[in-house]
Amino acid sequence: MHPIVALIARRLALGVLSLWAVSLLIFAGTEILPGDVAEAMLGQSATPEAVAAIRRELGLDRPAWERYLDWLAGMLRGDLGTSYANRMPVVALVGDRLANTLFLASVAAAVAVPLAILLGIVAVRWRETPVDRLLSAMTLSAISMPEFFVGYALIFLFAVTWPLASPIAAVHPGMALPDRLAAVALPVVTLAFVTVAHMMRMTRAAILNVMESPYIETAELKGLARTRIVLRHALPNALSPIINVVVINLAYLVVGVVVVEVVFVYPGLGQLMVDAVAKRDVPLVQACGMIFAATYVLLNLTADVLAILTNPRLRHPR
Repeated sequence: MHPIVALIARRLALGVLSLWAVSLLIFAGTEILPGDVAEAMLGQSATPEAVAAIRRELGLDRPAWERYLDWLAGMLRGDLGTSYANRMPVVALVGDRLANTLFLASVAAAVAVPLAILLGIVAVRWRETPVDRLLSAMTLSAISMPEFFVGYALIFLFAVTWPLASPIAAVHPGMALPDRLAAVALPVVTLAFVTVAHMMRMTRAAILNVMESPYIETAELKGLARTRIVLRHALPNALSPIINVVVINLAYLVVGVVVVEVVFVYPGLGQLMVDAVAKRDVPLVQACGMIFAATYVLLNLTADVLAILTNPRLRHPR
């Protein structure tokens, strides 16, 4: 078997195993939540008889391992269960919310990825100059700030002090694209803030690693301009680690969007999961958790596969 095929097969198997392990953790986590689901649903009318009836109706009187296997089999069939709160299929509840989350993450990625690569190139081009030191200091500061702090700071500045944007990212079906982009402006900036910093530092490191190669020294001795050396010779050979970093940060964008959605009350999957936790809507919490986990694992697998495919030593084994 070709080394690339063998490596990709191992990565895929590891991804499936990771998802199975995550499903166990999610199910176990919802099982050990404090309180009783049936009592929470019934509220003040939670008599012992009513609680027992609800538990039988929801199948909560069955062993945990049995319910886990049923839940796992349902997911494999595309059935995410039924919401405890409103008795609707979970698939119907997560559809629009997932689309909103993917839209927010996509817009943030469209802003963050080109900007991060551009700043990384600028930092390398003017390496060890005030420009490079300023960019390094700014990115280090950005990485140190949590998303909720950045979000609330942006709300204070651009929704309270200077009312240029709405503090609530309200979107709805049928909303025009310009209006939707204006509504998500602050959440996009919040998400891009930390992501740009991390990708920029990794892009700079990847290009600088290539700049130490002998052929770069030869190009410098020939008198080629530094900008041309960075763009024409170093950048193409640093694409593999840069692509890997970009894809991993895309996974962070989708999964890390939960905090940002809560801060800006954005109707996405993260906000839906937080609301489901408050209502003890276990099937909805489990479904949202698995969707986030599957997205993260899938994007990390994509990063691994792209790194394998762009590795010349694996593409041309001796």
